[in-house]
Amino acid sequence: MPVLKVIVVYESMYGNTKRVAETIVEGINEADGVDVSIVELKRVELNGIADYDAILIGSPNHFGGPTRGIKGFIDKLGKLQLNGKFFAFFDTYMGNDFEKAANKMEKQISSKIQKIKHPILSLSIKVQGIKGPIADGELYKCKEFGKQIAAHIKEGF
Repeated sequence: MPVLKVIVVYESMYGNTKRVAETIVEGINEADGVDVSIVELKRVELNGIADYDAILIGSPNHFGGPTRGIKGFIDKLGKLQLNGKFFAFFDTYMGNDFEKAANKMEKQISSKIQKIKHPILSLSIKVQGIKGPIADGELYKCKEFGKQIAAHIKEGF
């Protein structure tokens, strides 16, 4: 069976979304046959994205949605040949912004790429203030999310 390739792309202002991304990667790494890369948004090589079977995108919740950088990145993904790829999204939030950025990223990618592997998974992680830290018990969800993603992509290929 071929090795499945996963990329996790994130933007993080205070390190919380980066920590979530790293913990998701820990969960994915527990699966055999999956090779995962983690890349900060400003270091992403767009022309290599199509080489991945699964693309995970993470953003802090910024005024009720993903950051401007992440929105621009998703727009650029729409110009690539990514039909049949698996997508998942995650965000960090405080207050009542649960899943707002993740849901908006989902809608944006669905409007750009017609044939996406379903289900699209998303995760929203609570932080205790603008600069964090991540709320107690939330990192466990990240690792489980990573395991769930690995299982889904292995099932789908």
